[in-house]
Amino acid sequence: MAITSVWIEEGCIVCNACEAECPDVFHVTDTTCTIRDGVRQDGVESENRDEKAELNTDLQTSLEDSIIAAAAGCPVEVIKYNKI
Repeated sequence: MAITSVWIEEGCIVCNACEAECPDVFHVTDTTCTIRDGVRQDGVESENRDEKAELNTDLQTSLEDSIIAAAAGCPVEVIKYNKI
């Protein structure tokens, strides 16, 4: 199994739980959380809400556990992902 993409739905409360759990993927700013450009195939940093860009292939499996843990620890449940 692998997580192919991860995104942040509306409603992020900027609590930093996701970045603390998985700093390679999540970047918390003053107003929201983004998916880091270095892990995305499109090289763009954003919430990835609209584009749902895929993660770099070599990272899909290695970051899976951390992404799942970050999503589980999100107090407002806005971290979503696709898994194949």
